[in-house]
Amino acid sequence: VQLQASGGGLVQAGGSLRLSCAASGRTFSLYALGWFRQAPGKERELVTAISWSGDGTYYADSVKGRFTISRDNAKNAVYLQMNRLIPEDTAVYFCAATLSGDYSRVSGYTNWGQGTQVTVSS
Repeated sequence: VQLQASGGGLVQAGGSLRLSCAASGRTFSLYALGWFRQAPGKERELVTAISWSGDGTYYADSVKGRFTISRDNAKNAVYLQMNRLIPEDTAVYFCAATLSGDYSRVSGYTNWGQGTQVTVSS
């Protein structure tokens, strides 16, 4: 499966953004999907993930209650709704896919899209 993220931009603190990740390939619904981010000088971190069915999700503590992941298997897409953004959310955001049942395991992700920049101004 090939992935392409979009929707990044510049937003003021407290604002919202919605990222989208479009996928190609007939096997999209078999994959769990995750959103990662990487800020300058920091390691890439898993922000949130969703199971192949959409029934299971994972959120990093830093985004719980503010971010929501969802997917639409009919459209081969996964979304990240980001609310109450703070400057610490500034990073390049990537979507990625894994066939592993443990979608919180970073090393299991095998397919990556290009990143989209999210900048939150204070």
